[in-house]
Amino acid sequence: MTHIAAEALLPSFDSRGWMQWPANEDYSLQFLRLLGAAQDGGSTVSECLLAASGIDPACEESWYAQWKKAADLNKSRGDIAQARGHIPTALSNWLRAANYYRTAQAFMGIDDSRQGAAITQMMTCSQLYLQNSTPAGEVVEIAWGNDSTLQGYFLPPAGRAGRKVPVVVCVGGPDQYKEEYLCRMPRYAHERGMALLLIDLPGQGHRRGFGEGFGRYDIETAISGWIDFLQTRREVNARKIVILGDGLGAPLATRGASFDPRFAAAVCDAGIWDLHERAFLASRIYGAEPISDEFGDEVVRLCGSSIATRIECPMLVPLGERDWLDAGHVRKCCEALAAGGHDVELKVFSAAETAASHAQRDNPTIANEFIFDWIADRLARAR
Repeated sequence: MTHIAAEALLPSFDSRGWMQWPANEDYSLQFLRLLGAAQDGGSTVSECLLAASGIDPACEESWYAQWKKAADLNKSRGDIAQARGHIPTALSNWLRAANYYRTAQAFMGIDDSRQGAAITQMMTCSQLYLQNSTPAGEVVEIAWGNDSTLQGYFLPPAGRAGRKVPVVVCVGGPDQYKEEYLCRMPRYAHERGMALLLIDLPGQGHRRGFGEGFGRYDIETAISGWIDFLQTRREVNARKIVILGDGLGAPLATRGASFDPRFAAAVCDAGIWDLHERAFLASRIYGAEPISDEFGDEVVRLCGSSIATRIECPMLVPLGERDWLDAGHVRKCCEALAAGGHDVELKVFSAAETAASHAQRDNPTIANEFIFDWIADRLARAR
């Protein structure tokens, strides 16, 4: 009889954090995101482990089948609970179902009809959650292009009727959907009396990959369009609008804040990603290695011309110790911005406290507590 050491059955830890399938980083990072979402109701640990037990990391079909099965089960439970008048249970199940549908289609091509079906189900569950919450959230839109629109979700806090409230605008990256923030962000905003606006940008959301642009200037224009929208809302305190960029949305938040002075604060990357891109191009020209001290010096040297120098509001740069960006380079860039008179704060989450992976996926709770406390402090100081 063959004996397998217990250690062989456990996930491994390396510089990227917890790897459920060490040979498949993409699957492992998605799984890490799902486990992190459990803390705020976007999944349950037991369901995640059950799905993982049926996944062959060499078979994309098994990935889709297991998460689709979990999503369908939660959607059904939510619908039954709603029919029986058990709204809190319905909300919990719809929230998990939306996250599982989003996960099921993560590795599908846009020509696979099942991807579109999963995205439609994700949006259906998300909007059921919005409509049945107290207070109810709204599906909102702004005009975009000649005959198109961009969609967002507006979630007001409870107990603030008749009062103008601050709003945090949440921006995700090209690989993210606004729906996945329904479990991650509202609690932290609402507990601090803030409304939340989750937005799509050009090339994001359900239209991604179908001819929508994702260029440099349409992003800034679309973000400003969303601020125009907020300024038409009677319940919004237009002097206390914050932009929060999550993951690869952090560079987009920097770009939005650098072109629009109406933000009271920005949680962003302070232009670091843009500087790395520019330094990388320079290294290709001058022959510096992207991991060398010379490359790092080039990143810092470029800080004087960073797009972040145009940002007028306070900035927070949250970074995981195990993130893709080098923490030392980021610290030097933030110090250079601060020396230039900019209000910028860097928070590095260490591996010892968790929240150290990219976008703090391994422990978003700790990150969101810090981020929303920082936002609350900055808004309290704002005149």
